[in-house]
Amino acid sequence: MKAIRYHRHGGPEVLQIDNLPEPSLRDGEVLFEVKAASINRLDLWLRQGIPSFPIDLPRIPGADAAGVVRAVGAGVTRVTPGQRALLNPAESCGHCEFCGAGEMSLCLEYRIRGEHADGVQRERVAVPAHAVHPIPDSMSFEEAAAAPLVFLTAWRMMVTRGRVKAGDWVLVHGAGAGVGTACLAIGKAFGARLIATASSDEKCAKAQALGAEVVINHRREDTLRRVRAVTGKRGADLVVDYIGKETWMTSLLAARRGGTIVTCGATTGYDPVEDLRHVFFRQLQILGCTMGNNAEFAAVLRCLVQGTVRPVVDSVMPFRDVAEAHRKIESRGVFGKIVLVP
Repeated sequence: MKAIRYHRHGGPEVLQIDNLPEPSLRDGEVLFEVKAASINRLDLWLRQGIPSFPIDLPRIPGADAAGVVRAVGAGVTRVTPGQRALLNPAESCGHCEFCGAGEMSLCLEYRIRGEHADGVQRERVAVPAHAVHPIPDSMSFEEAAAAPLVFLTAWRMMVTRGRVKAGDWVLVHGAGAGVGTACLAIGKAFGARLIATASSDEKCAKAQALGAEVVINHRREDTLRRVRAVTGKRGADLVVDYIGKETWMTSLLAARRGGTIVTCGATTGYDPVEDLRHVFFRQLQILGCTMGNNAEFAAVLRCLVQGTVRPVVDSVMPFRDVAEAHRKIESRGVFGKIVLVP
């Protein structure tokens, strides 16, 4: 069985294709044949190495995959061999106070494939049966693989915590990223008025095609000034910021009084300059988000199956070109997700 792995931290050059033994199948598990696996920004951070978060090496990356059930272990009845499916990328303990309250992503044992254990960028993988969710024939493996992590995260930010509603002004920084395109899709489905920033005119045009009412090339235009202009100096009801250090102060100033800022990451740095006076005087809500719970995953899956939202696939590349795919993402030359196929 072929699998993408890295044996040391470093640049894209550390990624390689290894031949590994076939996975063994235990009770309650499913043998899953991977037809497509997408790359998330998380894969790049882990490959580079996070000093505060050591991982066991070598490591197979990848949280998201879609494919076919090939065999089931004893006790598995919810899926059968031959079914097309995608995987929920996360696991929790199932019995702590947070899991009992339905908040799996707050569980102290919360785990994401590829981050806390080997991931899914391989030809076959054994996973718990409850992680496997059937998809219709109308959904391609590539689209299905591009959806779970980013749409689950975006749903929690936009719907559960951000409480987006029709008519809300929503600012999405870096809208060309996987999470950004998911936020645009969800915002459009809820009738929000979307403001998208991106690093090129080409990406701005693509964001506009996805439903953004206002697009801002942040390399040529002042984001804050434009947001205040289009909202009549009021500001955005909801600001989505996973960029971090480069955009954080703009987010604080761009939110309306009583507005909400949601964040799920810090691509450009986790230690931004912040003026707390804007937080308390203008009564802003700042909400953190990591992935989501099973109910949110089910809601996302329903929307995907119904076609209410659709993931954006930038390109499809073979496993052997994984290093090139990482370089493309690092250069910000991607709009949406890159999907790998064996």
